[in-house]
Amino acid sequence: MKNANLPVILVLFSLSGCAALIYEIVWYQLLQLAIGSTQVSLGILLAAFMGGLTIGSLMLPRFTRPAQNPLRIYAALELGIGICGLLVFWVMPWISQAYFAGASSGLSGMLLRGVIAAVCLLLPTALMGASLPCIARFVKATPEGIVAWGWLYAGNTLGAVVGCLTAGFWLLRIYDTAVATYAAVAINLVIGSYSYWLSRTELPPRETSDPPVGKIVHSSQWPVYLTIAISGACALGAEVIWTRLLGMLLGATVYVFAIILAVFLLGLALGSAAGTAVLRRSDARAALGWSQILVTFGIAWSAYMIADSLPYWPIDTMLSRSPWHMFQLDLVRCLWALLPPTLLWGASMPLACAAAANSKDAAEGNTVDAARIVGRVYAANTIGAIIGALATSLILISWIGTQNAQRVILLLAAAAGVLMLMRSASKTSYLAAGLGTAVACLLAMKIDPVPGALIAYGRRLPVYSKNSTIVYTAEGRNSSLAIGTYGDGSVEIDVNGHVEATTEPYDMRLQRMVGHLPALLHPKPRSVLGIGFGAGVSAGTFTRYPSIEKITICEIEPLIPPTSTKYFARQNYEVFLNPKTHVEFDDARHYLMTTREKFDVIASDPLDVFVKGTAALYTREYFEAVKRHLNPGGIFTLYVPLYESDTATVKSELATFFDAFPYSSVWANNQNGAGYDMVLMGQMEPLRIDVDAIEKRLRQPDYAPVRASLEDIQISSAISLFAPYTGSNGDLGVWTHGAEINRDRNLKLMYMAGWGINSNMPDLIYRMMLQYRGKADAVFNGTPATMKALSAAMLAVSGQ
Repeated sequence: MKNANLPVILVLFSLSGCAALIYEIVWYQLLQLAIGSTQVSLGILLAAFMGGLTIGSLMLPRFTRPAQNPLRIYAALELGIGICGLLVFWVMPWISQAYFAGASSGLSGMLLRGVIAAVCLLLPTALMGASLPCIARFVKATPEGIVAWGWLYAGNTLGAVVGCLTAGFWLLRIYDTAVATYAAVAINLVIGSYSYWLSRTELPPRETSDPPVGKIVHSSQWPVYLTIAISGACALGAEVIWTRLLGMLLGATVYVFAIILAVFLLGLALGSAAGTAVLRRSDARAALGWSQILVTFGIAWSAYMIADSLPYWPIDTMLSRSPWHMFQLDLVRCLWALLPPTLLWGASMPLACAAAANSKDAAEGNTVDAARIVGRVYAANTIGAIIGALATSLILISWIGTQNAQRVILLLAAAAGVLMLMRSASKTSYLAAGLGTAVACLLAMKIDPVPGALIAYGRRLPVYSKNSTIVYTAEGRNSSLAIGTYGDGSVEIDVNGHVEATTEPYDMRLQRMVGHLPALLHPKPRSVLGIGFGAGVSAGTFTRYPSIEKITICEIEPLIPPTSTKYFARQNYEVFLNPKTHVEFDDARHYLMTTREKFDVIASDPLDVFVKGTAALYTREYFEAVKRHLNPGGIFTLYVPLYESDTATVKSELATFFDAFPYSSVWANNQNGAGYDMVLMGQMEPLRIDVDAIEKRLRQPDYAPVRASLEDIQISSAISLFAPYTGSNGDLGVWTHGAEINRDRNLKLMYMAGWGINSNMPDLIYRMMLQYRGKADAVFNGTPATMKALSAAMLAVSGQ
């Protein structure tokens, strides 16, 4: 290959990495809507995506000949990726609908999820995986060519960094998945067209018998493939753990996850460039071994920074309202924590390619197929990455916790280094291997567990942890949780760095309102679906009603219900142990989209909407699914926070809800008289509330448990229950007019909420809504005395 063309190919291959990451983010976002967001579902998506890369890297050398012009093949691959990108985007909604129609639980359900992911992802990802060995064949297995492999891999990964940030901070925030897809397709078309034009003017280089890189020749290549596979397993396993922990530390918004992924990829790109730079000055096998030994120090560094240093930096993220200030700080912390190990993992790829190229055939002057060498190394690394990611996310974390999982990864990396050093020709390799093993064991012992305060308070740890005591922590497959207590005796449950529920009066009021409002307004509710268990208080509310026959609760994390039952038994009436209760451990959206059951009441108390993935429970399509699963006269309630949110986010939430439910109402839950959070309630019939009739029902003997539950939150009558009424869609629709409607193919709410997470305007938003509230008699009726008392109570609650 002429040196003059290397920069051109490098730019094209970098653009290819950019497009690939845009596709990956879009496809993951869309497919999660169908098959769910549990770790099993995400593991299936990962296996399908990376499995396609593996298939492509192995198949290209088998189905193409070295004599074919690799640039022409590369052009066809890029054009094929673009076509597949369009097809996946256009066809995925129909595939999702077919999946929902035939989905089931258990093993058959998981197999069906795998089929859906494979149908959508295997072909385009196989084409992506074929691109690296294809372009490697153009530069050949010469000393200069092997160096070029490293630069191409580094450039491709650097392009992936750009694609990750472009998709997360621009294309999906400002536009939508359609624009992001078309942008990636356009990049593929440019690459494919230019590569084809270049293939017509540039002949492929002649076969060569130049000697391989370095002086040492080895006949057996399996140690190289095994080492790079272990390197991939360690890298992706660590990424799973550190993404989870850093998500708690920085706030689990879509932007935080984009930053973490971008920094991880940046480290791989820079490390690959560094590894390429040392190829000509060292034995590739020894260098590969040393990189694995040194990465143990990097793993120990990251583990220490995430558990023992970064959580205690004196940072109050709420001091600045600018999201850019927050994201810059997040970027600095991720770079500080993640760069050392990712640099070394990045260096492993070009070193492994060079080590595999130092074969007996190359030394004897026989033709060496560059595509076969690079394809096998890339496939081994990717297979290892699949195993590492799945084993860590599905087994290790829930089995032995993140602390011991990091220890396993560190020792595994050391074992790979020892294996490679023992197979090198260095005279000091045995001594180095023994010393590396001893140091790795010492480093593994020094890894500390994740602080309970980090699981509890996340990014607000420096502010919130001063007056609390963490009494219990646990790490589950999908979530980490902590139980904290305060000096006043209150208890809280925290999930992934965010408060989920507490026994504070204002929080208890909100949780019980989610249940009591629909249960009292429905004539005779028999079946209930609760979305999210939390402290169990909302679901427990339904145990007080005499007509309720079945309570179904959908919770993504199996650890939460038994833990909440232990610490919130009095508040949640031990609903988890109630014979009427059935718990489905699944992603709430996936369960609702696939179940055939219908309910009289559906009460949803999910995580705050800025948490990545939660916006899927606020889409127009999701609300339509809720309506399909309501019996005639059914009622749906949804918790919506006003804190850590802004006007645009709240307007979008309300506008989407109003668009789906023709008859909706908003009920405030104030803290110390100021706006804090609220409950949305929707039904298919006009809302007319007979206050006197509800009061009469409350006074019936069989409703004594209901009265006691309400009195526990300082609600003594129907009037005090309905006083927080804030308006209906007929009133507030004027305020929300023109707001963004949150849809499955345009989860704009997820990006809006993450952008406004540092806002501190709950009471201001509440006051804005109050300006549009209509008269009480538009919704309520009763005796003149009742209506007068209700109007006075509404004014008192709102401070008017």
